[in-house]
Amino acid sequence: MALQSWYEKGMSFEEYRKGMKVNRQELDRVYEGLEFNQDDLATFKDLAGQQLRGVVLTADWCGDAALCVPVFQRIAESSNMELRYLIRDENLELMDQYLTNGTARAIPIFIFIDRDGQETMVWGPRSPEVQEMITSLRSQLPAADAPDFEEKQQNIYRQFRETITTDPLIWRTVIESFKQKLNDKK
Repeated sequence: MALQSWYEKGMSFEEYRKGMKVNRQELDRVYEGLEFNQDDLATFKDLAGQQLRGVVLTADWCGDAALCVPVFQRIAESSNMELRYLIRDENLELMDQYLTNGTARAIPIFIFIDRDGQETMVWGPRSPEVQEMITSLRSQLPAADAPDFEEKQQNIYRQFRETITTDPLIWRTVIESFKQKLNDKK
């Protein structure tokens, strides 16, 4: 299926938000608290001229999505760009074309397309700094067969989600990572 068809199938941000059962408060906190600097706004103004659109693979249970979806939605709004949202597990045919490291169905994934529906760029699932953070946290876990592994893993993911959705410096890493991706594309 062509990316244009996936885009047409997707939900608006408001439809996605209304359907959320998990992490809605975290997503709203980032969305409402995010601020752009003048350099960001200049970059996004330039981006508006490219007439891009985006297909977003996501899910409300994903902590990374609670951070990245509102950041990219606000970028889209500042760039006159429409994002359409697809739930990962309902769209595996598309998801499996955008596996992280060729194996993981990690989300969110942002697929940007031009007015002809051709892919121009992909970003996701995390900024390098957020990846370093989760890698460090995971290194503190006991072996997977340890009796307390599951409990400790849940605690780490809870701490991770809380940190990434409350710290504006982490939000900035997502913005900067996307701006770097735009610069690399030039």
